[in-house]
Amino acid sequence: MADFDPEQFEDKYANYFPELQQAYKNAFNRMNDRFDSQLVHAIDQQVLNESEPFYEGDGEFRVELPDDPYERISGVLVDEDRFEEVLEIHVEEIETELQRVFGFA
Repeated sequence: MADFDPEQFEDKYANYFPELQQAYKNAFNRMNDRFDSQLVHAIDQQVLNESEPFYEGDGEFRVELPDDPYERISGVLVDEDRFEEVLEIHVEEIETELQRVFGFA
């Protein structure tokens, strides 16, 4: 684990890329164990690939999603309510993993 510096997180892909990859991977693996793997994979590849993590302060992270995430999904049939539910849980998992990977949890 790298020593976390909020200022360096401004350029997160240059300074913390391995940690970000690990957090997203850990969240994906947990989600894949709990939910339909096709849906989890579609969310990961078609929505979360365009997401942006931000450090909010006090050990809290926020993941910003691209516009119209449900409209981005293809190759899997899913009700919009179910999609939103699984996406929300997945984002929470990523935020928790970011806290863990950076030593806040």
